[in-house]
Amino acid sequence: MPDIVLIGGGVIGLSIAFELATRGASVRVLDQGPLGQESSWAGAGMITPGDPAGAKSPDTRLRAESFVLWPDWAARLREESGIDTGFARCGGIEFSPDRSASEIAAVAAKFQSEGVRAELIGARELRELEPNLNPELGDAVHLPDYCQVRNPRLLKALLAACTARGAELSPGSPVIGFERSGSRVTSIRTPAETISAGQFVVCSGAWSQSVLAQVGCTIPVVPVRGQIVLLEALPLPTRRILEVGSRYIVPRADGRLLIGSTEEHVGFEKRNTAEAVAELIHFGSELVPSLKAARFERCWSGLRPGSPNGRPYLGRVPNTDNLFVAAGHFRAGLMLSPITAVLLRQMLLRETPSLVLDELLQPR
Repeated sequence: MPDIVLIGGGVIGLSIAFELATRGASVRVLDQGPLGQESSWAGAGMITPGDPAGAKSPDTRLRAESFVLWPDWAARLREESGIDTGFARCGGIEFSPDRSASEIAAVAAKFQSEGVRAELIGARELRELEPNLNPELGDAVHLPDYCQVRNPRLLKALLAACTARGAELSPGSPVIGFERSGSRVTSIRTPAETISAGQFVVCSGAWSQSVLAQVGCTIPVVPVRGQIVLLEALPLPTRRILEVGSRYIVPRADGRLLIGSTEEHVGFEKRNTAEAVAELIHFGSELVPSLKAARFERCWSGLRPGSPNGRPYLGRVPNTDNLFVAAGHFRAGLMLSPITAVLLRQMLLRETPSLVLDELLQPR
């Protein structure tokens, strides 16, 4: 019997499993489909900089704490798995969606107030940093500490590291029921077996609400479709992440660029649409005109676990002693995976918490 069962094998579930397994816990990870193939695989791997000393809100504190963890996290995974996750400090440039000078100045001031290196730059400085950008983009914020990680490589590394540490991985194992004794969950049921454990964690991404509904818990986590386009352009026309509101261009070292992403409330319908793909390519070409000649490679979509204000649910499920939840990370699942793993490890192993965020949304 495992000590802990994780219901969900995306980046959050696998990160928690890895963190627990390194502390000697017996762990089993279940997923209704293939492990690591939903929104965790589909994202762009952007890691926004943060500074714990300057963070003022739950969102910025989680981001900052995770940002500090990332270099060691990537190094540990490489050592344990032999796989390079592609973690790198590439820098980033943020623009105002409406090219408002006052709005982008406020963005720069906010980052600076949080202790993040951020420089407000004009057209001349922008041209020096990235000469291939549209010269009419206006002022921008240069974030030299912006990082990225390669999602597929990260997930392969997590799978390999979890396996090396003895975690049991069970793809194709949907949870169809819980068995309880009073306030304690004693086991869960899949179509093939009943699994007992000491503790359970629901980390099923966009499907977390339906899993928790089986124990009478409600969390308003809903699927939000995001579509992404992959282009190839050699030589790369930009080396930095470019971000405009909810959309972005992420360059990869192999000459590819990710352009994303939509935010669509269409239920569990995971597919690409001609309209969205065309809009994303147009967006990319507006920022970097030379992308009009780039080679279209492919497109895909994923279902992000959206919560009302983008903050995750982290903690014990009410009216239970041993059922926890880590879900609702929305666009920040990869970015927040290290700190989520640490916080859940501390909860599950009854360690002193390193971070207390009373303002985080809690399940009810």
